[in-house]
Amino acid sequence: MHPHSRALLCIYTMWGILGPGSQGQFPLTHNVTVVKGGTANLTCRVDQNDNTSLQWANPAQQTLYFDDKKALRDNRIEMLRASWHELSISISDVSLSDEGQYTCSLFTMPVKTSTAFLTVLGVPELPQISGFKSPLLEGDMIQLTCKTNGSKPAAELRWFKNDQEIRDVHYYKEGDINGKTFSVSSTVDYRGDRRDDGAVVSCRVDHESLNSTPQIAMEVLEIHYKPSVNILPSTPVPQEGQTLTLTCESKGKPRPEPVLWTKDGGDLPDSDRMTVSGRELTISFLNKTDNGTYRCEAENMLGRSNAEYVLIVHDPNALAGQTGPDHALIGGIVAVVVFVTLCSIILLGRYLARHKGTYLTNEAKGAEDAPDADTAIINAEGSQVNAEEKKEYFI
Repeated sequence: MHPHSRALLCIYTMWGILGPGSQGQFPLTHNVTVVKGGTANLTCRVDQNDNTSLQWANPAQQTLYFDDKKALRDNRIEMLRASWHELSISISDVSLSDEGQYTCSLFTMPVKTSTAFLTVLGVPELPQISGFKSPLLEGDMIQLTCKTNGSKPAAELRWFKNDQEIRDVHYYKEGDINGKTFSVSSTVDYRGDRRDDGAVVSCRVDHESLNSTPQIAMEVLEIHYKPSVNILPSTPVPQEGQTLTLTCESKGKPRPEPVLWTKDGGDLPDSDRMTVSGRELTISFLNKTDNGTYRCEAENMLGRSNAEYVLIVHDPNALAGQTGPDHALIGGIVAVVVFVTLCSIILLGRYLARHKGTYLTNEAKGAEDAPDADTAIINAEGSQVNAEEKKEYFI
């Protein structure tokens, strides 16, 4: 401490001992948190004070201010307010070494003190992503590492792919050389996927010193993959005389260009009706000779893929007939009905014929022993009479 400061301290201490007593209150202080490089304001208040001196001291117990007298030569320390009821000072450009417990003393008899702890936050540096590779081939694996230094307390690192957080990560923390701040890092394993082409992978640093504005490092994924092919016809049911366009939809990166068209395993027929423009194959005035299997093939540096389309040219008249009533079905139903009716008639006829024969046979029994026809008739009539008589007898 400066000799002049010691002298002031002794004088004011003796004055405080011999001078008027205070009301017995302790000075009031509060803890302060500040970001490294910022300004810390330390305030000490006494509600009732009988002209007793106030003093601020740093963690090393060096006097900073004794009332309105500056005791420590530090241009960063200034007085904000000095009165019998308050002593407020500020410390600008705060460093990590300024952190600690500061003491406000009220020079009564005995001296009464109150402490305020100054917490200095270490601001994490802008994160850096390492291990990134662009372009990345589909299926290849890379390990991405995000790292930031200088945080106090240790910062939190989070990974995102677009707006979706990546959970399967590994987090590491270690102290810096100065022993007061931390270096933190996080790693994530990623396998190239064509669906992620153009996605943004980001590493975000969250820390209380950033005031809800996180620091972010990001990379844009570029995934290279072999083509996928699909053929889209201009009409679902090609008909004779129409024009058909087959579009070869190929997706790949690098993009395959151009595409190759073939028919039935060979080149396309040499015909003015068949033209290729970019990815489109157009066949005009369709006819049955165009029937066959058409193949579209696409290739890039990573591989080759193809798709096939089987063309069947339909007769428009046949298609029109198919849209009306099904006459063949109706004719079949009528034939079944007629067949069933005829069978019923035949069975009925056979049944009637069988019962008629039985009747005639019974009539002929009376004529078996008759010498002539007249006698047979008489005998038959007699049989009927006798039958009636028998019926009457039994009744």
